[in-house]
Order: sequence, then structure tokens, then C-alpha cells
Amino acid sequence: MRKLALALAVLLLAALLSGCGAKQITSDTLYVHKVDGLPEDFIFGMDASSVPSLEASGVVYRDFSGKEADVFAVLARAGITHIRVRVWNDPYDSSGNSYGGGNCDAALAAEIGRRAQAAGLKLIVDFHYSDFWADPSKQMVPKAWAELEPEEKAAKLYAYTAESLETILAAGGEVAMVQIGNETNGSLCGETGWTAIAELMQAGSRAVREVCPGALVAVHFTSPEKAESYRDYASKLAYYGVDYDVFGSSYYPYWHGTLENLRAVLSEIARSYGKRVMVLETSYAYTPEDTDFSGNTVGAGDERIAGYPFTPQGQANAVRDVIAAVAEAEGGLGVCYWEGTWISVGQSSFAENEALWEQYGSGWAKQCAGSYDPEDAGKYYGGCAVDNQAFFLSNGTPLESLKVFTLVREGNSPAVTTDSVLDAALQFGVGEEIVLPGTVEAVMTDNSRQDVPVSWEVSAEELAAMQRAGAAVYTVSGTAGGKPVSATVEIVDANLLTNGDFETGVLEPWRLINRGTADELFVEQKATDSLDGSWHMHFWSSTQNRVDFAIEQELAASLGGEYRFTVSVMGGDCVDQELRAYVLVDGQEAASAPLTISSYGNWDTAELRFSCREGQQITVGVAVKTGGKGSGAWGKIDAAALNFLG
Repeated sequence: MRKLALALAVLLLAALLSGCGAKQITSDTLYVHKVDGLPEDFIFGMDASSVPSLEASGVVYRDFSGKEADVFAVLARAGITHIRVRVWNDPYDSSGNSYGGGNCDAALAAEIGRRAQAAGLKLIVDFHYSDFWADPSKQMVPKAWAELEPEEKAAKLYAYTAESLETILAAGGEVAMVQIGNETNGSLCGETGWTAIAELMQAGSRAVREVCPGALVAVHFTSPEKAESYRDYASKLAYYGVDYDVFGSSYYPYWHGTLENLRAVLSEIARSYGKRVMVLETSYAYTPEDTDFSGNTVGAGDERIAGYPFTPQGQANAVRDVIAAVAEAEGGLGVCYWEGTWISVGQSSFAENEALWEQYGSGWAKQCAGSYDPEDAGKYYGGCAVDNQAFFLSNGTPLESLKVFTLVREGNSPAVTTDSVLDAALQFGVGEEIVLPGTVEAVMTDNSRQDVPVSWEVSAEELAAMQRAGAAVYTVSGTAGGKPVSATVEIVDANLLTNGDFETGVLEPWRLINRGTADELFVEQKATDSLDGSWHMHFWSSTQNRVDFAIEQELAASLGGEYRFTVSVMGGDCVDQELRAYVLVDGQEAASAPLTISSYGNWDTAELRFSCREGQQITVGVAVKTGGKGSGAWGKIDAAALNFLG
């Protein structure tokens, strides 16, 4: 009887514990390749710095069943182990109005730390040592330190770091790691010399060691595709004796090169200097669409660069592969996702959202932030540019992709289905028969590629009419693998140039005539900086008066008559410009037109018309000679075309 009673008691206790515990994370749809050998203590971080301001704006987070829930508990259940929170010194104007961006001072970090600890999550504290956003393009000194010499600034930084950490600890936060700077690529807190930068970092590190002796000290840089820069940063840290544990990197698949390069660069630093390495920022879009009426950093087309569809499955695959790269690197410690909780504050209109951003600071910057950062926040204040990269829908419901942080340990293999189909881009010459493809490439849920049959919603008569209508662009809809697909059909005057849009990835058959000493002069792949496709000719100089080159292409005229040469440029920081497009016929100039570089995204196009006889030698080219201002001149050349007009 006693044994029976004991057995019943054990069963009852087990039932109670089972009822109180969370259900295991599973998914019937999300495909996740297992990462072999993933350490038990591997960090799965999530930057959630904007959560309090979003909740104040009316955002409600939900669990996987759709019920209202504490977002930190949802993240913990999904496999997140650490919450990252940025800290700005004094993100307020002289009237006490916050700059926005989540209003991230030490007091808010303490509140996030308290909530994270209640959910069983540790804290990564990210000191920007600025009053607002710090990144490679700006490391602005806090207002209160603006007139200080480096030694005085270091003393203030030490005291501020210690005081802030004490505030966070007093609220109950469990500090596991502290960043002494954010994306500090050659500058920090208004200083650009490494002697001063190292002194500031060392002051921050000393405060961490004293206040949080169990916490890791991390440094943070970005652009790992520039491996030599990372080697230089690591060597400078060692030379100046900066005390740190973790060399952290940002890695965004759209901009930062291959995962193979990331793994190699981090491994080299870990091996050479005995440090742990980590990706402190990464993210990926689950949709190309904007959800908050404020433009996004990435959108339609950018997924072709990174190689994953903009779907929840594509997002999960991208994150899984970053995790694998870091886990396979020597000294790999973890991966932190950036602002996966930053979603739209409203669903109705820009005006509704703008009012909330301005009242609660839940957009990236408020208008008043211009008093501190006039060149960026003062011009482009507004909402969130990464809402399409969150792990939650705009109504606060978590995406299935959030489960990747749990499922990556054992893998998850539901039936492989079509995740996304790639739209077709077709080009035909005027009068050429339009033939649509019978298959299109599909990306499957396991990230494999397959050709799947496509059914186009267009008749033969409609195609014939498009063929007869002359130069134009059409969109044809269809269905493939159960997914909608479209084909962009461009009818063009045939381009007689080879590689006029540089899409081969090399310069040939263009000939480079370099009369200067530009730091960078090559064909670059970056869709957001291209006018046509994803490649273009790129130039950049870090100093003034070093850009002087031309590119040319030659061909023989197959027909006599009138021709048209067009080419486009854009860029910035150029002064005393001498840019022109030109045409030579049998070595003699037949046409020329000036080109002007003004600002990013503003393409200037030259159109030259000329005549020649059959068999004559045509040379088309672009000549660039310019000085630079600030950090030097830069620009892009794209979409060169030579058309026979008759």
C-alpha cells in the first residue's frame, strides 16, 4: 500500500511539473538543418532595445498560439539565451525631449535587464559612448564630453560605465557581456587616433572588470569582408594592450561578403590573439514589404545578393547558416540578432505612426534628434527601417522562423516544399520573337534549388502584340510550384556593347586607362548601388585629387547610319569634377557630353548621338577626373548601351 501511494505521489508530482513547464518547441513546416557540434553554452542573443518604447506606443506581443504574452518570455521559450541592449549617454535635447530610437539610456537598460532576468535571460550591454546612434559612419562624442581631452574623456567614460552597470545590476539584470563601443571601425566617442581609442576602451574595460567581474568584455567592428581591416583592428588592440575577451563582428548577408570569409577572418583572429569571437549583429528579412509606412533598409531584389528568399523560411535558413559559420570558427561563442522585436507601432497610416514615433520615441529618430545629429537624424528622422527583418508580424505574433534558435540543435525535417519562386527577367530586341521559359527556378524549404514548371497567363496574340509594339517593358504573371511568379519582359533596342551593364562580374572587354591612384577601382556587386542588375564599375579614393581614369570599349560598325550611346553615373563627395561620356570614330571624337556626380542614388545619364559608316571603328568611353572632399571621392558607372537607330 505504501509503495502504491509513493508511486501515485511520484506520478502526481510529474504531472504537476509537466503542467507547469512550457511545451517543447516543434514545427510542422519550418525546415532547419542541424548544426553539428553546437556547444551547449553557445549564445543565442536578441537585441530588444526598442521594446519598452514600442509597448508604450501600443504594440502587443503574442506567443505562438496568438495569445498576448511577455515578449521576453516568448524569446526565452524560442531558444534565446541573451538580450542585447544599447546604452546612450544622454539621448535627450536641452528641453528633455528624447531623441527616439527606443530612448536607450542606462535607466531603460536596467528595466530591460530586470525583465530579461525574470524570463531567465542574461544581458549583453552595448555601450555606444555617444548620445545617439554610433556606427562606422559616425562616432559622435556625448554632449557633456565635447570639450574634454582624451585623458579627461577616459576618466568620464570609466565613471559612466561603472555607474551605468551598477544601475543595471541594482535592478536585477544579470550582465554576461559588455561591449565597450559599437561598430568602432577606426573611431570612438569622437576620437579617431588609436592611442586615444585604446585609452577609452581600456577605461571602459577597467570599469567592467571592477563592477561586473564575471562578465566578458567585447569589442565590436563591422565589414568583415574587408579582412585586412579586421587584421589591423586586432593588431592595434594587441599593440595598445586593450583588455578584452571577445572580438565581435556585425554580419549582414546583403553587405558583408560570404560566410566562408566570415568564418576564416574570425578564426584567424581567435587563433592569433587567443580571443573568443562572435557575431554581435545580424538580421534577415522575412518579407520584401514595408509594414510601418516608413522605408526599409532592404527590399525587393536584395535577396538575390544574399541568396535566401525574403520569407520566414528564408530568414530561418539565413540565420541558421550564420550560426553554423560562427560555431565552426575557432573560438566561436555565439550569434546575436539585431532588433528582431522592432515591429510597426500602428497598422493604419504614416500619420498615425508618426505621431506615436514622436510621442514615445519608437521610431529610429525623432525630429528633435537633429539638434545632436543634424546630418542624419535631422534630415531622415522617422520610423523603423528594419520592421521587415523582425521575428514578429506587425500584429505581434511570432513568426515560425523564430523557432530556429531551438530547432538548430537537433534539426527539423518536415516534407520539403516550394518556399519561393524566382521571378524571371527577360530581354528581347525590337522585332525579336518573345519566348517565355517553360520552367523557373524555385527555392525549396531546405534552401535547395529546383526548376519547376510554370504556367504563364498570357496568350500568343498578346505576345505578338508586345513584339510589334517597339521598345517597352511588360510584366507577365504566372504560377509555378503553387506560388505566384512574374516575368519582366523588356523590349529594347539591341545593345551592341558587350558587358555594358558589367553583369559578368569582370571589366573585360572594357579597357581601363588609370592615370590616378584611386584606392578602389573595380567592378563591384551591390544591387542597391546599381542602376541595372547588381554589378557596376566602382571607384573610391580616401584622399583628395587621386581619381583620374577612363574606361573604353571598341567595336566595328556593322551597319552605316545613326547610333546612340548612353551611360549613367552617380556618387558623392566629388569636387572640381571633369566627367564626360565620349565617342570616337576611327580615333576622332564624334560626340561628347558632360556627366555630373551629385549624391547617392541620383543617377546622371549622358545620351550621345552620332553617325558612322559600315566598318568604321567605334570607341565609346567614360572619363572621370575629380577631387574629393571629406573622406574622398567615390562613384559608380552603370548601364552603358550602344544602339543602332537606323
